[in-house]
Amino acid sequence: MPDPPGRDLYVRHVLDHYRRLPGTLGQVRRTDRRLAEQLHRRGVPLSLVEAAFTLATCRRLFRSADAEPLEPVRTMHYFAAVIEELRENPLDPDYLRYLQGKLATLAAPRPKPPDPRR
Repeated sequence: MPDPPGRDLYVRHVLDHYRRLPGTLGQVRRTDRRLAEQLHRRGVPLSLVEAAFTLATCRRLFRSADAEPLEPVRTMHYFAAVIEELRENPLDPDYLRYLQGKLATLAAPRPKPPDPRR
């Protein structure tokens, strides 16, 4: 997705994307808005922010089955280190598409099981 023009659109897009991520509380705090504004000021592309959200979310979701459950992400600052990581070492586009596909399978509606009364 191309970067939308203007700070307000950028911030809204980042916050909406963050709010919908699995494993977050689905709430935006004032500090999240400030971080989104800082990312815009620094010229961080939306595509990079989205890639960081995807990578970090996959790292959280696709862990060992015997690992302790993680608490929900409470702030967008959780993703700041991954954003910086990807600024230094961008993801291979094919790997990013693979991760996006993994997340999409989680979000896809599952077929209802057959009604046992029938």
